[in-house]
Amino acid sequence: MLTLKLISEETERVIKGLEKKHFPNAKEAIDQVLDVDKKRREAQQELDKCLSEQKKLASQIGRLMKEGKKNEAEQIKQQVAQLKENSKSLDEQMAAAQEEMTKLLCQIPNIPYDKVPEGKAAEDNIVVKSNLKECDGTDTVGNWDTNPVVETAKLPHWELAKKYNLIDFDLGVKITGAGFPVYIGKGARLQRALINFFLDEARKSGYTEIMPPTVVNQASGYGTGQLPDKEGQMYHCEVDDLYLIPTAEVPVTNIYRDVILDEKDLPIKNCAYTECFRREAGSYGKDVRGLNRLHEFSKIEIVRIDKPEHSEQSHKEMLEHVEGLLKKLELPYRILLLCGGDQSFTSSICYDFEVYSEAQKRWLEVSSVSNFDTYQANRLKCRFRPEGSKKPELCHTLNGSALALPRIVASILENNQTEKGIKIPAALVPYTGFEYID
Repeated sequence: MLTLKLISEETERVIKGLEKKHFPNAKEAIDQVLDVDKKRREAQQELDKCLSEQKKLASQIGRLMKEGKKNEAEQIKQQVAQLKENSKSLDEQMAAAQEEMTKLLCQIPNIPYDKVPEGKAAEDNIVVKSNLKECDGTDTVGNWDTNPVVETAKLPHWELAKKYNLIDFDLGVKITGAGFPVYIGKGARLQRALINFFLDEARKSGYTEIMPPTVVNQASGYGTGQLPDKEGQMYHCEVDDLYLIPTAEVPVTNIYRDVILDEKDLPIKNCAYTECFRREAGSYGKDVRGLNRLHEFSKIEIVRIDKPEHSEQSHKEMLEHVEGLLKKLELPYRILLLCGGDQSFTSSICYDFEVYSEAQKRWLEVSSVSNFDTYQANRLKCRFRPEGSKKPELCHTLNGSALALPRIVASILENNQTEKGIKIPAALVPYTGFEYID
């Protein structure tokens, strides 16, 4: 969540940032936070006065008793008792104000960086890079007119999956329900190959692999911002009050909840393969067919914890890492800088990677790489101690998909159709053990 210090000292910048994200009633929300904080500080001042007066009066009681002035001592005792009652009431007021302020802050999204473009929706995102053509940073998704033409990409991946017996969507429905496919034979081997390829590439880039739980508690969901913002999109195990993770970002980032790190240990670089679970409530139509939008899917996540002055460089390195994966997979891709209105609740800046599906004639998002600034760290109480300083500071947190498998699989299948079958990208052959799906 946003820090109270930022809101208090840079109020106008915060309001403008929220307006860029199209957060409704931004000024009113910030004014409400400041008003509650004012009440909390006023209660704190009164409490400090009460405690000071109690201390002063208490020191007089013993002296008066020694002097035999019992009546005066009793009167002061009554005053102290009343001050204690007042202190208790003020303490309760402060706690209530703090609880209200935290609740308000949790409902306010992160503010975007200055370089984030204005815009309301996906069509306003800027195409900053593509392996199809040079980009000058002026093209929006809405006016993008360059798509690859793959003559052999005739069939969509769901037909190819059936043709080559790779994925059984109906069997998934039988076992669980829609959005839970069953991978078979070379389809399963392709999944495993991609997982191992992505993990090996992350290790080569200096990431330490983590194997975290795939269920988390409420505190973990709150720490990374899934709760309360995305509660309806998460599977909830009500009896144990646990949540199935929507991404490995949640358990991996929460490793550093309530931790003070040493500056010399930053940046921390972790990666993790997990299954991910998303309810995707309200999703329907052609955009969810096949592997386009699932309730359970495999993903490799990269996570960084860094100091503020280096997080921009970390973000750049993460973007280069994801782009390198797509180059090695020989897929047509583009990189988007998301506009304010299309950013997530928690991010300060986000780039999406999309691969092209020739058979579907549409771009498919396969990764989002985000810098959250101190927004998650403030919730997590994730801090570091600068060298030579006793006072800890908030870290920056960053994460990205590297990569999510379903749409990568869809793009590989659709864009590599040949007369011999589906040609496997050269970088994956050592992992699959076969060059073609036939």
